[in-house]
Amino acid sequence: MEDDYPKDMNSGVLHLIYKRYKKALDILENNEDIKEIHILGGVRAYMDSYNDYQNPLLGELHKAEQIANQLL
Repeated sequence: MEDDYPKDMNSGVLHLIYKRYKKALDILENNEDIKEIHILGGVRAYMDSYNDYQNPLLGELHKAEQIANQLL
C-alpha cells in the first residue's frame, strides 16, 4: 500500500504523522499498552508545514488527538 503514496509521504512531516498513526493502529490491534501511542502534535506539525488548512485530514487528525487525550 505504501508504494502507491506520493513521494512526500516517504519523508518529512507527512511521513512522521503516518508512521505515528500506523504504530498507534498496530498497538490498538494487538492490545498493547496504549501509553505507547504518540500521535499528539500531528495537527500542529501539519499546519506548521503546509498551508492546506482546508484539508479534511486535519479534522480527522484532531478527532484522533482528542480521543487519545481522553484515553491517556
